[in-house]
Amino acid sequence: MTAPPLVVAPNLKRRLSGVTATVVRLIPIQAAMIPIAATGPGLPPELPHIPLTRAATLPRDGWRVWHARRNTEMALGLILRHVLRRKYRLLFTSAAQRRHTGFTRWLIRQQDALIATSPQAAGYLERPATTILHGVDLDTFHPAPDRAAIRAAMGFAPDDVVIGCFGRVRAQKGVDLLVQAALDLFPARPRARLVFTGRITADNAGFADDLKSRITAAGLSDRIVFLGEIPWEQVVRTYQALDLFAAPARWEGFGLTPLEAMACGVPVVASRVGAYETLIRDGETGSLVDRDDQVALTAALARWIEDDAARAAAGRAARAHVATRHSITDEAAAIVSVYRDLLAR
Repeated sequence: MTAPPLVVAPNLKRRLSGVTATVVRLIPIQAAMIPIAATGPGLPPELPHIPLTRAATLPRDGWRVWHARRNTEMALGLILRHVLRRKYRLLFTSAAQRRHTGFTRWLIRQQDALIATSPQAAGYLERPATTILHGVDLDTFHPAPDRAAIRAAMGFAPDDVVIGCFGRVRAQKGVDLLVQAALDLFPARPRARLVFTGRITADNAGFADDLKSRITAAGLSDRIVFLGEIPWEQVVRTYQALDLFAAPARWEGFGLTPLEAMACGVPVVASRVGAYETLIRDGETGSLVDRDDQVALTAALARWIEDDAARAAAGRAARAHVATRHSITDEAAAIVSVYRDLLAR
């Protein structure tokens, strides 16, 4: 990028995270709407990007937007504006659904504008915020033209009922609740399969090993599988192979995986955390259950496993719901509208 951007989106974390994924998803779309660049490490080379040194020395010929999504990025924005005297309007997006620490609340008070990724997150900001729900790329996430071929390549039989759960394998995601539900349900439901994708970090190795031992003891190792981290293209194909998605998290900031699954025509069973109550229409595009409610989770899964017609109808409704309300293009445009408002002040 040669001309200075009007918007700078920092990413001050090298490892892949949900925030980084958001930056990577949105900026290419927003770049067609407004001059924007990311800054910071760990970003793909094709993304519009400027070095941090350039972000700190952009000319003072007009206002720009500094769009932070982390505390460190809010703090750096303040340094750029008040110490280095750069002309940045400060914007912060929050997905957190908890009371912020005193330092975070102080940082939030210094911002010129706020975005919340859900109504629940907005309630914890203690200041007016624009609520903009996350969206998904409907060209990437969609029902497969030849779903049977994808399923066959993955080793599934045509009449298998395949349940998926994507994300890091840890207690926060309710993985243990889902495994227990499968242990209870699968012996009497031979068509059911369960697939987990996601990294197992060293601090969660014992947690995962215990679950695998229970699965092996139940004789279900061939029907409850942990795939680990898989390439992005394979993640999309795995969504497209599913019959049902499960997200029984104990807590969540926003939670994008149910939206991705629904965009692929897959109904979702999820707990009432994060933005799930906003995203999922209970009984129409899937089911919502209370957090940590093992009995309700097991019953909801049983219902969808056993009713092929209802599951197919919910999958169609899920795709239509996401296409209507959760397009990433609409999300990008709504955020750009906030940028333009800040630049016009």
